[in-house]
Amino acid sequence: MAQICPTAKLERLILPTDGSEFSEGAVREAISLAKTCSSKLFAVSVIETNPEYETIAPQLVEKAEKEARNNLESIKARAEKEGVQCEIIAHQGEEPYRYIVEEAEKNKADMIIMGRRGRRGLKRLMMGSETARTIGHAPCNVLVVPRAAKLEFKNILVATDGSRYSNAAAAEALGIAKRCGSGLIVISVVPSESSSPFDIVHSEMQKGLIADEELKAAEDNIRKVKDPAEKEGIKTIGLVYSGRPYEAIIEAAKEKKADLIVVGSHGRTALARLLMGSVTERVIGTAECAVLVVKA
Repeated sequence: MAQICPTAKLERLILPTDGSEFSEGAVREAISLAKTCSSKLFAVSVIETNPEYETIAPQLVEKAEKEARNNLESIKARAEKEGVQCEIIAHQGEEPYRYIVEEAEKNKADMIIMGRRGRRGLKRLMMGSETARTIGHAPCNVLVVPRAAKLEFKNILVATDGSRYSNAAAAEALGIAKRCGSGLIVISVVPSESSSPFDIVHSEMQKGLIADEELKAAEDNIRKVKDPAEKEGIKTIGLVYSGRPYEAIIEAAKEKKADLIVVGSHGRTALARLLMGSVTERVIGTAECAVLVVKA
């Protein structure tokens, strides 16, 4: 873990937890980040229930409440052992993401740090609907941490397509890299149905497979991030890949040993499905490392 806080302002962190194994990576990294940044941690647990369920099975609701409270107390003890101030908050009701977003707004959170459900059935490539909805409505950036992921800020990968969402992600990645002395990997993907993405930067033969204008646009997008990063003394590499964008991003992150992927979010949306853009959603759903979703 970097001994330098990765962003200038991380005073308040929201940590949603359901007490499951899927939350463990987020709990560990949230406490570590809060310690490094002298942040206050708010551990939030939401028991999903409704009036009908409470009437039919009050003893099960009571059991869930007790387990949630014990889990929160355990997190608080872990945090305080590391010198981190931790407040615990419990709610119960329908649509847990609403309570998480509410707490983030009420406490003026700088970041939400949460876990992700396991990789059941890669065809679905979903991160869990509550994670998706929390990201969709969050008033701040959201860091999604898979159970085994460890944040060291050694190598940061940022994907750019020239949109304002990816520009916001690139600015955030550049700021973190500068503060933490990280290496920066900038990737632009030329979409194609190729099932195996490949690095085409140094391959003249493969360059012919991509239309010149698409290649030029991808290289321009990289240059717009790489040039300012290098001016700041950040060690940066630029990669153009061809393939399905989310696969290319995941492949590059593994190949270059990135411990953080930074992506843009399409901002708040009232859509029922709350897709942040299928690329972002699939990256979060399948990445082995932590993913920071930057709100434009």
